[in-house]
Amino acid sequence: MSDAGTASPPPRRRWRQRLLVLAALLVALSLVATWLLQPKQLVPLILDRAGEALSLQITASPDAEARLRGTPQLVVHDLAVREPGGDAVLLRAKRVLLSLPWSSVRSGGKDIVIRRIELDAPELDLAAVRAWLAKRPPSEETAIPTLTDGLRVIDGRVVDGTLRIEDLAIDLPALHPQRRAHTRIRGRAIDGALKLPFDLVVAMSRPANGAGLGIVGTLAFEGDDWRLPVAVKLSGPLRIGGDGIAMTPATLGASARYESGDTRLPFALGLRGPLRIADGTATLAPAGVALRGDGTTSIPSTPIPTLDAHGAMSLGKRLILRLDGTLPHWPETWPALPPPISTSTSPLPFALQYEGRMDLSDTTALSLRRDAMAFDSRFRLPALLDWLGQAGGSPLPPLDGTLRAPQMTISGATLEGVQVTLDEEEIE
Repeated sequence: MSDAGTASPPPRRRWRQRLLVLAALLVALSLVATWLLQPKQLVPLILDRAGEALSLQITASPDAEARLRGTPQLVVHDLAVREPGGDAVLLRAKRVLLSLPWSSVRSGGKDIVIRRIELDAPELDLAAVRAWLAKRPPSEETAIPTLTDGLRVIDGRVVDGTLRIEDLAIDLPALHPQRRAHTRIRGRAIDGALKLPFDLVVAMSRPANGAGLGIVGTLAFEGDDWRLPVAVKLSGPLRIGGDGIAMTPATLGASARYESGDTRLPFALGLRGPLRIADGTATLAPAGVALRGDGTTSIPSTPIPTLDAHGAMSLGKRLILRLDGTLPHWPETWPALPPPISTSTSPLPFALQYEGRMDLSDTTALSLRRDAMAFDSRFRLPALLDWLGQAGGSPLPPLDGTLRAPQMTISGATLEGVQVTLDEEEIE
């Protein structure tokens, strides 16, 4: 006889209990999924996971948007990216949109296909980014993602010490690892009193190391009382590595015009050589240089000389020039040389050195030779160009210099062992 207290429930009752438990679990899972799929809960989880993968702390305001139907899309506001425990913000943005297909979500990063990225008012701190990258372990070459609907950046800002880029706008229609890509980049670089608005189109044969890169567009160096608009073309094979960016060789052609007051001095410049960009400094060495003046202006001809040179140049916090070359002839618009120097048709070898501000307003050292004559000088280029462009001013140029010649004829008198010194008090 069985014990009534331990009797098993009938089969129908057991199934009913199991169905009730299963229904309760489904309801609980549905509630959890609904909670997780709310943007306020889902977005922080996504940002935390991305931050852990990059050793970063990524936060955003609660008013996020997430869409999971169709192509998943995430929109966050007031994004801030920091190193854990750090105060410096590597990247902040007013709004970020990220849209990517489910195949990319399921691939776990193996299939990097993104539909579209949008950044509104991003601000990037390059010094903080470099500090973070220095702590990252070495990795293999970064995979190039596919952007089917491209990238858009508006009202961007980049800060690197005293240098900043404002009003940055980037429009990249699409990006594929094995296809040609082009993007338009606009903005304005500012460093102290120097401003550099730019509008450039950048094209690549494909986004990979060793691919061909071409940049075409306009920029303008602007100081307090002068301006240098430039139409530029740059091309060469691009390589990006842990030690910076390199183009070997890089070929640059520029059509420019120096403007100050009523002075207009057009010229063309060509550069060629291995280019390296690292730590905010661009270096071209050894460099081939070709400078050509252009007389198609309101003044009869320009004082910009025609010359060819070789040497090295560096552009970063300071501009450094080291050039050796030859003037084929003395420019007609420059002050006439006394005989017998003026009667010689020999070319004039020269050496030029400059280190200072990017507007060339610091002291330039120039040495000239012709036959047995030697002229060593120091001057400030803006003052010298203004003097060359004016008529009826001082007969003596604004420079320090020493002219040495074994023989010179002045006012019909022939002088032997001549040494002439010019002294400009403002030259330091």
